[in-house]
Amino acid sequence: MEIPAFDIQALLSPPDILHCKRVLCIQPHPDDNEIGMGGTIAVLAASGCQVHYLTVTNGDQGNKDPSVSPEETARIRRAEAIASGRHLGAAEFHFLDHGDATLSDILSLSAEIARVIRIVKPEAIFAPDPWLPYECHLDHVITGRAVANAFLMSGRSTIPGGDGTQPHAAGAIGYYFTAQPNTVIDITDTFEKKFQAIALHESQMDAQTLAMYRFYFEGKGRELAQGRGFTLGEGLKVLSPLHCHCFVDANRI
Repeated sequence: MEIPAFDIQALLSPPDILHCKRVLCIQPHPDDNEIGMGGTIAVLAASGCQVHYLTVTNGDQGNKDPSVSPEETARIRRAEAIASGRHLGAAEFHFLDHGDATLSDILSLSAEIARVIRIVKPEAIFAPDPWLPYECHLDHVITGRAVANAFLMSGRSTIPGGDGTQPHAAGAIGYYFTAQPNTVIDITDTFEKKFQAIALHESQMDAQTLAMYRFYFEGKGRELAQGRGFTLGEGLKVLSPLHCHCFVDANRI
């Protein structure tokens, strides 16, 4: 029996996300997309990619002004999420409206996210890396794990709460806030736009926080871009469906 030939280099390479025509960027809170991958979102949108946002929690516990009620904070943060996403070029916004710091059930959240994936039909999805060492915020860990599960779940014939949606299998998942990037996007020309978008989260950001973020992300961006022919980079861990189940070399991708 003839054994088919495989391109081992291709098998052990991350998918190319820069040619996607539609992506879904999933964030635990209304500012994570901008902070984690805002430069990349702007690059994708500028290339003609249709960018969708999915925000899992309403962020009602996060406001630098403690006198504002959780209900008002949730309203403010939804508006900030839309304004900042639009500034980067995002086209569509989806919200699950879970309470801030209430996430606990990975399986049920996976089904909710998978349903949105089946509606949007993205070529790639993005989320925070739930395997980031020392990540202590459960909203990030649970969202990332739920997205990882939904990445495969969305292609099944039926899902809980699917409501007649049709199966859709995205071709790539990209993790931001990752310590193991395998893809570095040139954000030299979109770095300022990323920070303009972050600054639109006025309920969260004061001048000191913005200055700290700028100092850190500029330094990290230069480190990631070193030897690549550009000045500032943004790192993602990008995997294919093949890499995400029983693939012992996924950490090498």
